[in-house]
Amino acid sequence: MTQPDTWYVAFGPSKMAGDGAKGAARSTRTFKSEVDAKLFAMQILAKGWTASAGTLNPHQPKRIVGASEIERWADPGLGA
Repeated sequence: MTQPDTWYVAFGPSKMAGDGAKGAARSTRTFKSEVDAKLFAMQILAKGWTASAGTLNPHQPKRIVGASEIERWADPGLGA
């Protein structure tokens, strides 16, 4: 049996970025590990987009990482 995805990253263009992505919708990707979710979040942030992350139900303990915290969460150099 394969390990289920336990983390998600929701992402989309920043409304302030002015990168021509007008009307683009937010998307979500799921991951099997927190490390994979963090790596993907860093790629999204490098584009200047916004992101949030968290654990999927029924994974416990529930964890939510808001847009204001995601850079610190995803970048080990900034401390989590």
